[in-house]
Amino acid sequence: MTSRRVLVPALAGGGALALAALFVALGLWQLQRRSWKQELIAQVDARAHAAPVPLPSPAEWASFSPARDGYRRVVVEGRLLRDDETLVRATTALGSGYWVMTPLRTSEGTVLVNLGFIPPERRDARMRGAACGDGVLRLTGLLRASEPGGGFLRSNDAAHDRWYSRDVAAIAARRGLDDAAPFFVDVEAGPNAAPCPVGGLTVIRFTDHHLIYALTWFGLALLSAWACLVFLFGRRER
Repeated sequence: MTSRRVLVPALAGGGALALAALFVALGLWQLQRRSWKQELIAQVDARAHAAPVPLPSPAEWASFSPARDGYRRVVVEGRLLRDDETLVRATTALGSGYWVMTPLRTSEGTVLVNLGFIPPERRDARMRGAACGDGVLRLTGLLRASEPGGGFLRSNDAAHDRWYSRDVAAIAARRGLDDAAPFFVDVEAGPNAAPCPVGGLTVIRFTDHHLIYALTWFGLALLSAWACLVFLFGRRER
């Protein structure tokens, strides 16, 4: 009986101590994640506000990396294929409506460009056309990674042309664009007024709750350490 009274608290205390060590490790890992996230935010901010560079050539498309190339400011020149535009559901600071995803035929291939936001009453392409720029255009914007699948609880329906995310591969396949880049370009705000799309609405936001998570793990580590002391020494005083 005496050995059991000693063994049970010892095992419980040892378990609590192991949990404390695990929680400390998790807290340190979250601090490392926070450092990585802050570095990522700084890199993306620098890319998005740098002088624009030429769009990557087709030889570089296969090596496109969202982590390395996403939100890079680029300039691209070509002719818009307005008959092949795709409207993608969007919720923005201007309300609910659509992104106007339009192929831009360049001298080297085709890249989808997001010309910007339009409200539902302007979804008819005949309301835009030449007023929003035709011929060869030079556009500046941000490189963006494809958004496959669809939106929250909604899947893209290519057969019925219902789109809830900017899925480059699926949109390109639906429009028969065999030479499309694997990314798209979010066009910056321009001088165009209604009924043209409103550009420059790219939201650059990264959640960073790592410090809160780290403090939570460290708090649990303290509680586990306190429980260890109770099991190991509290029983001895009885």
